[in-house]
Parts: sequence; C-alpha cells; structure tokens
Amino acid sequence: MSLQISQLGKRYGDSVVFSQVSLDVAAGEFVAIVGESGVGKSTLLNCMAGLDIWDEGTVTLDGQDLGTLSEDQRALLRRRQVGFVFQAFHVLPHLDVAQNVGLPLLLLGQPDDARVQQMLDAVGLQGLGQRLPQQLSGGQLQRVAIARALVHRPGLLLADEPTGNLDPRTAAKVMDVLISQTRGQQASLVLVTHSETAAARADRVLHLTSTGISA
Repeated sequence: MSLQISQLGKRYGDSVVFSQVSLDVAAGEFVAIVGESGVGKSTLLNCMAGLDIWDEGTVTLDGQDLGTLSEDQRALLRRRQVGFVFQAFHVLPHLDVAQNVGLPLLLLGQPDDARVQQMLDAVGLQGLGQRLPQQLSGGQLQRVAIARALVHRPGLLLADEPTGNLDPRTAAKVMDVLISQTRGQQASLVLVTHSETAAARADRVLHLTSTGISA
C-alpha cells in the first residue's frame, strides 16, 4: 500500500510541531523516521493514519485523500487497512493472548481462530494463546502487539518506538519478527524510533525536524 504526504504542517495553538513535511512510501517499503524528542514523530505517525488532524498539506493512502473523509470513514479505513504497534504494547489485560490478537478480526466481523493461531505461530508464541498478558515478558507482549497489528493483513503498518522498552537482544528479535512478517505480507512499514540499530535495518532512513523531513 502506498502512502503520500505532501507539505504537511501541524500546530498546537501558536506552537508549530512540524511544517513542510513531504514523503512517499512505496508499497512494501520499510521507512524509518528519526529525530529529536519533541519534534513530532509520533504526531506525524498519527497523521498518516488520520488519527490526528493536520493544519496544512495532504495525506493520501492508497490513492485516498484522508482529509476528504469523515471521522467515521477514517476509522473504517484504519480498521481495514492499517496496523499499529506501540512502545507501550497496549494489550488488553482482561483478554488472553489469542483474544488480543484476534480483536481486529472481531471488529471487522470476521473472527478467524485459524488465522489467529497462524499469527501466533509466526511470531513465536505457539502454545501461549490462553495466557493473560501479565504472564508474559516484555518481548512476548511486543510480539502479541505485532501479531495483532498484522492479523487482518493491513497494507500499512505503523510502528511507534516498538523496541523502546526492550533490552538490545530482545529488541533485535522483535525487529526480526516485525520485518519478516511485514515483508511476508508485502505491507508497507513506517517505523518511528530513537534506535539507530533499528533504523539501520530500514530501506530508507528519514530525519524529521520542525521544518521538514530529509534523508
């Protein structure tokens, strides 16, 4: 799935978060975005999915201008075509691992236990489907988050500091899973990270500042 951002600008009141941000992500491409803390990397990621509203410019996902869609239309597009992986995992503590992973399918009205098991196997969580999140390690929780983000086969995966809470060895394993699964599904991957090690594995690394984005 392709993503085009043109001259994007975001403000909070009189404070400029970023401006003049333009980038294209080709279908199946892995792009890492780096930059100083507070420069708006997570905000940019949210704009890519229409979670945040921008003040100037356009965001086009697979030919669809997100700025022309209603909030409900953007939510439906995200549900069908976008996956998210966050630093804080955001798993639901009262659901077991399989239920967490299967949630996107349930929201689409397409529950599929076989697909859930396939994803658990793919990320190395065989036999752990009935465990609760509090019974897992940080690395395992991040694999749950990856499986949940990809279970509905989205065209675009957005990952916000997915290794930020992990030790280097676990972080490397999580990146292995993230990359192998997105490549396997031919999904585009946009990674926001402070980790030079994680960013170095991308097809391209872009640097975000308050006045734009560049290689």
